[in-house]
Amino acid sequence: MLTCIIKYHIDPTQLPNFCAYARNWGTAIPRCGADLIGYFAPHEGSSTLAYGIYNIPSLAEYEAYRARLAADPLGRENYEFAMKEKFILREDRTFLKLASAPHGDPA
Repeated sequence: MLTCIIKYHIDPTQLPNFCAYARNWGTAIPRCGADLIGYFAPHEGSSTLAYGIYNIPSLAEYEAYRARLAADPLGRENYEFAMKEKFILREDRTFLKLASAPHGDPA
């Protein structure tokens, strides 16, 4: 299992737009096959950093998921919304693998 962490640099004056974008992914991402953990918007500290986090079984599954997301009407609409409103200034995607499992096992 891989965890994809998307780090967004957002325009803090457009936080409501980012939150609408995040809610839309809350429907589209699971429908297209990824296990969405959630989208996280700034609250305290940095006003420009936000995150989207989901699990996917493998990079091959990720490619299939991305194709489904690109074909999904809400996915396309959400992407176009972000491009039109320009509230995302930068986006970085990282894939991580859990290193601490199983939790609590003695060394």
